[in-house]
Amino acid sequence: MDIKRLSAWSLVSLLFLVPAPILADTADAEQDEEQAQQRGADEEARDLGRVAVTTRRVEETIQEVPVAVTAFSSEDLRDLQAVQLDDIQAAVPNVNIAQGRASASSVNAFIRGIGQPDALQTFDPGVGIYVDDVYMSRIQGALFNLFDVERVEVLRGPQGTLYGRNSPAGAIKIITRTPGEVNEAIAELGVGDYGRYNGQFYVGGGLGNDWGMSLSGLVTGMDGYVEDPVFGGEFNDDDSQALRAKLHYDPAADFNLTLSWDYTRQRAAATLGQQQEDLIQVDLATGESTVLLPAPEEEFNFRTSTNLHPGQGQDLDHWGLSARWELGLNEHWRMKGISAYRELDTDFWLDFDNSRFSVTEALVALDQSQFSQEFQFHYDGGNDFRAVTGVYYMQEDVPSYQEAIANDAFTFAGAPVDFLRTIEDDLSTTSYAVFAQGTWDLAERWQLSAGARYTRDEKEYFRTTSTFSNFDFLEGTFAFEDKDSWSEVTPSLSVRYDIDENMMAYGSLSRGYKAGGFNGRANAPTDTSAFDPEIVDTFELGLKATFLDGRLLTNWAVFRSDYQDFQARVAEDIDQFPVINAGELRIDGLELEALAQVGDDTRLSMQLGLLDARYKEFFDLRFDDADRSDDEVPFSPDVTFRFGVLHDFHLGNGGTLTLSGDAQYRDETALSVDNQPGLFQDDYWLFNSQLRYLTPDARWEVAASVRNLTDEVYKVDAQEFSSVGNIQGAFFGAPRHWMLSLRHYY
Repeated sequence: MDIKRLSAWSLVSLLFLVPAPILADTADAEQDEEQAQQRGADEEARDLGRVAVTTRRVEETIQEVPVAVTAFSSEDLRDLQAVQLDDIQAAVPNVNIAQGRASASSVNAFIRGIGQPDALQTFDPGVGIYVDDVYMSRIQGALFNLFDVERVEVLRGPQGTLYGRNSPAGAIKIITRTPGEVNEAIAELGVGDYGRYNGQFYVGGGLGNDWGMSLSGLVTGMDGYVEDPVFGGEFNDDDSQALRAKLHYDPAADFNLTLSWDYTRQRAAATLGQQQEDLIQVDLATGESTVLLPAPEEEFNFRTSTNLHPGQGQDLDHWGLSARWELGLNEHWRMKGISAYRELDTDFWLDFDNSRFSVTEALVALDQSQFSQEFQFHYDGGNDFRAVTGVYYMQEDVPSYQEAIANDAFTFAGAPVDFLRTIEDDLSTTSYAVFAQGTWDLAERWQLSAGARYTRDEKEYFRTTSTFSNFDFLEGTFAFEDKDSWSEVTPSLSVRYDIDENMMAYGSLSRGYKAGGFNGRANAPTDTSAFDPEIVDTFELGLKATFLDGRLLTNWAVFRSDYQDFQARVAEDIDQFPVINAGELRIDGLELEALAQVGDDTRLSMQLGLLDARYKEFFDLRFDDADRSDDEVPFSPDVTFRFGVLHDFHLGNGGTLTLSGDAQYRDETALSVDNQPGLFQDDYWLFNSQLRYLTPDARWEVAASVRNLTDEVYKVDAQEFSSVGNIQGAFFGAPRHWMLSLRHYY
C-alpha cells in the first residue's frame, strides 16, 4: 500500500477524531415532540447509537456490542438513495456489494477481501445473507430490494459462532417491518430516465385481540441502459414485482409469533457488458486463432451487440414462508424458533462474450429449495452472566439444467464447427450445527464473551454432460457423482472494556468457515475432485466512542485475518475449468466511521476503509512458474472512502427541504482471480445528490435524486473464461440517472 496515500487518508480521518461507526443519522435526543412533527423526520429512528440491533442474537445498541457492525435504519436508507442491496456498498468500509456478473438478480458480496463471485450453485457464498434471520443459501436472487425494510445490519469479520453458515467474511442482515398495534401506511410513486418507474406501498397495524398484520408490495421497471446498435433491443433492464405479508401475534410478555410470506417475480432481458480483450476463434486442426472482435480502444459507451434472441432473458421466481416465535420458559430462560422454507426458480440466458458472435451463450435453469430450522435458548439470570445456545439444521436441493452454445468458438481445417453442450446436475446439501455463547460481566467495566459452533456439512453431487456437434470426435457424454462431508469447530472470544460511559474498547478473536464442494464445470475425470473448506481466523481491536452530548459518534477497528484454502475457479484448457484451493492469504485492515451532528440541521458522515490483502502463498500447478503470490487479490481495493452531507432547511410555511449528497472513492480493484489486465478497474470517484421536500403536516414528500452525477464509466464485476475464445467480459455500473418520487404517509 502506498505510504504517502495511507498518510493522507489517515490525516483525513484525524479531522473526525479517529472516527467510525454507524451510518445513521443522529439528532438532539431532547428535541420536543412539536419540533419533531414539524420537521417530519423520525429522529429517534435515525439515532442508531441508541437503537437496538441483534448482532449477537440479543438486543444491544451498536455502541455496546464488541463487533465491527454498520447499521442502517429505513431513514438512513432513504438518505443514501438505497433502492437495493448494492446501494449501501460505499457506506460500509472495506465492503464490495455489486450486481453479479451477467445477472439481473445475483449479488457479488465481499467483506474485507473475502467473498465468492461465482453464481454457480456448487459454490457457497462467502458472505452470509439473512432476511429476518433466515439464511439465503444462493447468491442468485439475493440482490434484494429494500422497499419495506426496518433496518440493515452489516457485520464485518467472521461470524462463525452465531451466524456460522458460510459467513467467513461476515454477514448482512435484512430486517423487515413487523406490524404493531399502531396503524400506519406509506405509498410511493416514482419515475426517472431510461423509462424507470416504481410503485410501492406498506400498510400495517393492529387487528385486535393481540394480532397485527402488514402487507407491502413493489412494482419497478426500467427499459435498460445498454443498447444493441446492430440488432436493436435494450438490456440491463428491470421488470420486477414483489409482495410480502406478515401476521404478528403478541398476547403476553412470555410469547409472540410472527408468520411471514414473500414472493418476488422478475422478468428481465439479458445483462450485458463488454469484452475487454481480443475475442478469438480457434481452429482445432491447426491450433491457429482468428480474431473475431478486437479489444475495444475506447471506454464502454453502453452499446454492444448480442447473439441472444428476443425472449432469451432472465426469469426469476423467488418465494418463501417463515415462522418465528419466542416463548418464556421461566424467569431466566427464553426459547426462540425460526422455521423457514424457500424456493428459487431461475431461467437465465447469459452471453459471456458480449458480442454478436456465438463464442459462448449459456442457459442456466435451476430449481432450488431449502428448509431450515433453528432453535435458540436464551439465558439471563439477572446477574453477571447471560448466554445464547442453540441448534441449526438446513436441507437444500438444487437440481439444474444448463446449455452452452459455442458455434463460433471453433473451426476445423477452416470448416465451421457447431457446438452444443447440455448439462443436468443435482446438488443436495444437509447442514447441522450446535452453538453456544456466554457473556460474563467480570467487573464494573470488564466484559468477556466466549462461544463456539460445531458445523457439519454433507453434500451429494451428480453431473452428466453431453456434447453435440457436426464433428463426431467432439461428441460424447461424461457423468460423475460424488459425496463428501466436512466439519469444523469455529470459536470466538471477545473482551470489552468500558473506558467511561461514552467510550468502549474491545478485542476479539474469531474463526469463520465455508463448506467445501464439487466442481460444477467438470467435463473430464481430472476435474471431478472435491475442493476443501475455507477457514478464516481474525484478530480485531476496536474503539467506539460518543462525544459532545451524542453529537459525534466515532468507531474504529483494526484487524488481521489469516485466510486458508480459498476456493478459486480458474481457466486452464479449452474444456477444463478446475477449482483449486489457492493457498493462503493475509489481510490487514483499518476501518473508520464517523457521524457528526453540526447544529440542529446538518449531519456529516464519513467511512474509510484501508485494506492490505496479499497472498502468503499461491501455487498454481497449471503453470511452469507456479508461484503466484505476487498477484492482486480480487475485490480488495486498498482504499474505500465516502463522505456525506445532509442539511435540513426549515421553510416559512412549516415545511422542510432536505438537501443531501455524498462523494465515494474506490481504489484500483482486480476483478478476476487470474488478474487479467483488462479485468482491473482503475480508482474512481462517484457523486450522488438528493433533494426532498416534506409538507408541514408531514404527510407528503417529494424527492428528486441523481446518482453518478459525473457520468463515470466504471466496472463492477467480470466474467473470465480465457481458455474459450479468450472471453474476458467486464460489467459496468449504471450511468448517470435521475428519479422523481412522490410519497404519502397515512
